[in-house]
Amino acid sequence: MPHYFLKLIPRRPTFSQDMTPDERAIMMQHIAYWTELMNKGKVAVFGPVADPAGVYGMGVVEADSEEELINFMENDPAATINRYEHYLMLRAVMPSK
Repeated sequence: MPHYFLKLIPRRPTFSQDMTPDERAIMMQHIAYWTELMNKGKVAVFGPVADPAGVYGMGVVEADSEEELINFMENDPAATINRYEHYLMLRAVMPSK
């Protein structure tokens, strides 16, 4: 099954430090959304990255197709205030289950 690297790019470079209460509420929904997908076995890892150029979110997702992946991103509450980039991983080495 293909794996994808997702990058959630905030609407402004200072987003992680100066979210409004409404933005923070959306981001809490975002965490709950991806946690549920993780619990279903669709997400290997996700979280914020402390890039000196600006914090962004990342995730590694297992999807049956790019269409399923796009559906995951479009249904993410954070997609209403941020944007995604996604890349097919050529290989994902995962621990044995």
